[in-house]
Amino acid sequence: MRKFYIGALFLCAAGYSAQEVVWQKDIKSNTQDFLSQVTTTIDGQYLITGSSIQSKKLSTDNKQNNGYDFHLVKLNNQGEQAWEKFFIGNNHDFLSATVSTQEGGFLLAGTSYSGKGLDKKDDSKGGSDIWLIRINEFGDELWQKTLGSSADEEARSVIQTTDLGFFVAGNVQNSAKGYGSKDVLIIKLDKNGKELSQSILGGKGLDEVEKMIPTKDGGALLGIYSRSGMGGSKKTENFGEGDYWIIKLNKDGKVEWEKNFGGKDDDHLRTLALTSTGFLIGGESRSERSGNKTVGIEEGTDLWLISLNDKGDEIWQKSYNFKNRDVLMGMSVLHAADDKTSKGILLGGYTQAEGRIQAEDETFWILYLDQNGNEEWRKHVKGESSKKEERLSDIKLNRDGSIILAGTSAEELGKENWKIIKLGDKQIDQLIVKQDIKIYPNPVSDYAYVEIGFDFKEADILLYDMSGRQLQSLKTKNKVTKINTQSLIQGAYLITIKTNTNKTANAKLIKK
Repeated sequence: MRKFYIGALFLCAAGYSAQEVVWQKDIKSNTQDFLSQVTTTIDGQYLITGSSIQSKKLSTDNKQNNGYDFHLVKLNNQGEQAWEKFFIGNNHDFLSATVSTQEGGFLLAGTSYSGKGLDKKDDSKGGSDIWLIRINEFGDELWQKTLGSSADEEARSVIQTTDLGFFVAGNVQNSAKGYGSKDVLIIKLDKNGKELSQSILGGKGLDEVEKMIPTKDGGALLGIYSRSGMGGSKKTENFGEGDYWIIKLNKDGKVEWEKNFGGKDDDHLRTLALTSTGFLIGGESRSERSGNKTVGIEEGTDLWLISLNDKGDEIWQKSYNFKNRDVLMGMSVLHAADDKTSKGILLGGYTQAEGRIQAEDETFWILYLDQNGNEEWRKHVKGESSKKEERLSDIKLNRDGSIILAGTSAEELGKENWKIIKLGDKQIDQLIVKQDIKIYPNPVSDYAYVEIGFDFKEADILLYDMSGRQLQSLKTKNKVTKINTQSLIQGAYLITIKTNTNKTANAKLIKK
């Protein structure tokens, strides 16, 4: 159970010397709500997503469903609500994964038990299905798809790839094409939602995908919790009760390589990240040195990190301990100014006493490592006793050094509110490389984002071709601003920033 007292965190963090509460947002509800994820947009806003049973007063257009619906709340950088949306089927629908797109919108992926009706435009395929909805930055639907079969499918992760298409990862049970009790389902889509490929991966036992990230070559890296031996599509053997199973897919969704990491007991993968040299794999381990695990455990469940090169070969592995049961919830790699080397690694999570769930037995922590996994520092924010039911659901470590914590809070079970807290951390802020101007993605195909690194109240963003001819001009008050490059021909351009304080900065933009 992911349970942490974020109300207590709010009280303690405010008095902590290196941290401050930038803002807190409470999203009220009178029903049982599940908060699944915080998605940070490229321009520094936040989409809070989960599943809710709507109260009568929230229902609009006479659309009412007694089951769970997709629930979305968009917050700006100051924590103010920009909009709130529900997507409603005629049965239970659980929103589990969201990705922000380069175009400025989002792709939502959830598990649906609904047939056609209300907001759902496709019939059920049988059992539970994967329901995808593409929306723009204002929450308006662009397209939707229902993917599934007579088996039970569930969505777990979704990413956008370099060709602006998507990979959707989920799990499938009772599939005629499956291999074990639960398998991994991978679907490749183009940017308009057209299905390009579909595959099932698994051994003879239980395999659950926990995380998926895009890779630099247009493919994807899958992190799977595997309780399967060799067999089915699985070409690697498990070392213990549960292992990390890592699969690299190419841009077409085909398996390039797969690796198994584990000791003799249970090792549960949680998250993945890109590094300058390859990939970082993180989770929790109960295994002593055994199998291909070369680090032991100190107490209970420890954090276990593995650094891999781009071929999946091990560079190093490390173990970290906070006592009792340590749960890894977030991992970010900090890059140098040239984006070609990794500077350090930030981990976030919480520790819970084994077999107990009292607040005083839980501690939220942040751990900072150098690029080789050596610990630089750690810090705690301790929980306190509380009568409220509160759970931490997601943590995001932002590019600006701030931390977003998202969870649910209730006086009693069944009446959960969403609680979002943004923390500023001076120690983390000092680690972030500051640039006067940064453009990403670069090279760009459709939309680029211009980030201004210094303080200003208003700025002009000017776009020139290489002959010095001005092609675009727009004013902004935001740190990050989206520009449209669709009309530009292939080649190099110059972006110039001019602020109200007479500061200027230049950077080259490449249109591919």
